[in-house]
Amino acid sequence: MALDKRFLNVILLGFAFMFVFTAFQTMGNIEKTILESINAEDPSFEGDGYTSLAVIYAVFAVCNWLAPSIISVTGPKIAMLIGAVTYCLFIASFLLPRTWLLYLASCVMGFGAAVIWTGQGNYLTLNSDSTTISRNSGIFWAMLQASMFLGNLFVYFQFQGKTQIDADTRLIVFIVLLVVAAVGIVFLLLLRPAQRADGELERREEGGPLNALKRAFVLLLTKEMLLLSITFFYTGIELSFFSGVYSPSIGFTKRMGENVKQLVGLSGIFIGLGEVVGGAFFGIMGPKTIRWGRDPIVMVGFLIHMASFFLIFLNLPNSSPFGDTDEAAFITSNAYVAILCSFLLGFGDSCYNTQIYSILGGVFPEDSAPAFALFKFTQSVAAAASFFYSSHLGLHAQLGILVVLAVVGTISFCFVEWAARSKKSKGYNGAIDDPDLSDGTMPNNR
Repeated sequence: MALDKRFLNVILLGFAFMFVFTAFQTMGNIEKTILESINAEDPSFEGDGYTSLAVIYAVFAVCNWLAPSIISVTGPKIAMLIGAVTYCLFIASFLLPRTWLLYLASCVMGFGAAVIWTGQGNYLTLNSDSTTISRNSGIFWAMLQASMFLGNLFVYFQFQGKTQIDADTRLIVFIVLLVVAAVGIVFLLLLRPAQRADGELERREEGGPLNALKRAFVLLLTKEMLLLSITFFYTGIELSFFSGVYSPSIGFTKRMGENVKQLVGLSGIFIGLGEVVGGAFFGIMGPKTIRWGRDPIVMVGFLIHMASFFLIFLNLPNSSPFGDTDEAAFITSNAYVAILCSFLLGFGDSCYNTQIYSILGGVFPEDSAPAFALFKFTQSVAAAASFFYSSHLGLHAQLGILVVLAVVGTISFCFVEWAARSKKSKGYNGAIDDPDLSDGTMPNNR
């Protein structure tokens, strides 16, 4: 019965994040396009979509160091509720387009992102064990990424036949996304206290917020976390690329036809579809794939991403991230190829992220809050850097950065996975090598 209650917690968590991120991921996918339209109507508005997203991820990165301390006081449920409210505030800020308000809301949401994601990782781990972490990670990821499918399907029809997104259309989109985010908050309110396998409820960390911060610093210096940080960094770069750069780049490529703006939403739909297919597959197959290890799945993601980067390189012009362009690509820009790449980007991303969730819950079960905080810290630093350079580097340079980091990040993940498998086969019960985190002198997060 305890296991059933824990799985129900995971499902409720998945629904909550699906609705909150239906709102935000749709907003992130269309933000550059929306703000270009606002600027065309009101030249005094100087807000930039890439800069807004860069601010979000920069603040997100800094606040990840505070998130474990906050969770040690509030617990994961309250932390996630606080975070979800900031997402609503960010979307609401678009109802009154002011440059200063856009960037202030971006800062507030960056803080919220840190606490909601660290709380999520902690809550998911508390409701999982070594036999269910892969399944739970896959199912949660599939439910989360259904957000991209649902939200962008709505945007696809709203943007149909439009070259500029008018004020009435924008208002409808913003209000609908706000309502959807509010539904996600309702599901967060329904979450029950996290349960361990023995049926005991979660316990707040006895050492308090300062101890939680210390644990995060100690964990960062372990060999496993340093290696995984390279993988985290890659996922941050490719996250910013597919969530904020690639879809607008399709919409700016005028050689794809008159209805090219409509493809922005369609691209988001297929990115989400790829994420859902990958997450659902790895969730269903979790008990089987865990026997083979996590590295084959990550390698599949690597190959899929390499194929998609090559096709994007051929299909979209170098200037496509910057605005409407008539520049020719290496081949005749093709909408079908562009949307295929959207699906491949999503599926490949699910390969990496489901296995990262699994390895963090498996290798650092006693330190889930700081482990997930460090994951999101590194990922958000990378995403912030990517959004900053996206306004200045052409598409080809951005793809080159992605290829290099994909190679290094995949190799580093495999090293950690092989080391963890070797320790398990030898009957090693500790999570990491650092004595400060394994000698029992510091209390765990449960």
